Amino acid sequence: MSIPKQICMSLLVVFLSTIPVIAQELVKEKDIVIYQDERFYSAFPSIIMRPDGELITAFRRAPERRYLGEASTDHTDPNSYLVLVRSQDNGETWSTEPELIFAHPFGGSQDPCLIQLKNNNLLCSSYGWARIQPEVAEKIDTIVHDGGFVFMGGYLLQSEDGGKHWSGPIIPPPVPGKTEQNLFKEPCPAYNRGPMWEGRDGLLYWAVACRADSESGRTEVHLMVSPDGGSTWDYRCPIATDPEITFNETALIETQKGTLIAFLRTAYLDDHTVVARSEDGGKSFLPWEDTGFKGHPHCATCLPDGRILLVYGYRHKPYGIRARILDPEATNFADSTEIVLREDGGNSDLGYPWVTAMADGRYLVVYYFNQDNGIRHIAGSILSLNSE
Repeated sequence: MSIPKQICMSLLVVFLSTIPVIAQELVKEKDIVIYQDERFYSAFPSIIMRPDGELITAFRRAPERRYLGEASTDHTDPNSYLVLVRSQDNGETWSTEPELIFAHPFGGSQDPCLIQLKNNNLLCSSYGWARIQPEVAEKIDTIVHDGGFVFMGGYLLQSEDGGKHWSGPIIPPPVPGKTEQNLFKEPCPAYNRGPMWEGRDGLLYWAVACRADSESGRTEVHLMVSPDGGSTWDYRCPIATDPEITFNETALIETQKGTLIAFLRTAYLDDHTVVARSEDGGKSFLPWEDTGFKGHPHCATCLPDGRILLVYGYRHKPYGIRARILDPEATNFADSTEIVLREDGGNSDLGYPWVTAMADGRYLVVYYFNQDNGIRHIAGSILSLNSE
């Protein structure tokens, strides 16, 4: 009698989690191209593995303005939207025509951040910038605007069938006490670029960013929690705030001991990665720690032995993608070895990596990339753990 593939995959995950992994090093096997089209600016991916081993990579796609004869392409576009591609063979080949996740009716969707919940439903968080005439935006002091774009805040989408159909958008509440408004002159909904984490307690944890004040433009990061898979959200506590430093684009992970760790991108701190940790189930966070290394931004996953694989973009020469293996509680960041996955990037417009285990036990890091300032595309690096 044959065993269904989904059951085999579940048994493989359990088996891998029980293997004692001693003194293993991270080895890059090869780089791959996941999606590239000269007509489109493709960026800001995320990835999950389905129970049957299928890989789903989501990303933001927008017109490549240089292809249309314009001088440059930017990170905000009135015609950006969310799409996904699939792989059935551990990342070797990918569907060629992306499937639409969501196109916001006011345009400007950004960074689709996927998480697969324990019930195998998918949740995708995003946020958006709507095009508006600058002279109109500047008349309203309480909204966040950047040139000709006005911030819409965050939203979430849900799928119960592996990303074939999506419901939503769900509009999360704002961070309490914040006065900024979105395009619709409503309190700005919570948002973030970065992985959520579903805890052992059944809560879904989401690190969200918001403006610290209306004058400086700095942002800070707070924790929201959901008891129902992302349908509703409650405010929990601050993660990282500072009168001079900006925090944003935060990745969460829970360690084997139950510590909730946040890896935060910064500004005005020499681009250093910052770590904040909660030892009480996300009720509060200890003071943030400067790791001393640069990252833009991050994604983390637990290895079979409990160590943490952290990946991040590197937007300084030589431009590329980097990684570190941290101890199970991420306390050795000062002594950890930086692993260079890519250093052939054309400029700083790259990165935003996301990592997942694959069905064969290897790992796939996805990111957006360019070479020689060429077309922005979705690429990846396949990694394996080899005994030293």
